Amino acid sequence: MKIFLYFIGKPRDVHANAMAAEYVKRSGRYAACEMREVQPKRFDPWKKHPAAVKVALAPGGRELDSAGFAALMAGWEQRGRDVVFLVGGADGLPDQWQEQADLRVSLSPLTLPHELARVVLAEQIYRALASLRGHPYPR
Repeated sequence: MKIFLYFIGKPRDVHANAMAAEYVKRSGRYAACEMREVQPKRFDPWKKHPAAVKVALAPGGRELDSAGFAALMAGWEQRGRDVVFLVGGADGLPDQWQEQADLRVSLSPLTLPHELARVVLAEQIYRALASLRGHPYPR
């Protein structure tokens, strides 16, 4: 399983970006994981990753607790599926990306800055992978 965390918008807060990068790095112990800024006009996640599960972070999406998120990750891993997480910028995600996503997930009913959303998502990816490997981090 490979995990791709794509986000729209320049990371303005270097501290938040560093935190997200740290969790992506930690996740790399358990699965190939990368985080990258993308431009919707130049990037099509469906063409780039046609067989991957596409997960759009969106208000009104499915709300999961950490155990539920880990269960989803376990299922994708068991089926050998790559996973693409799409995080919008200040204006969210393009409507087409949300409509075509395999799953829409809400990290919180609160509105989060996109930099913080990346940190929360990256941490939850690491938490799920560590939990699935029996690492004590998620306790």
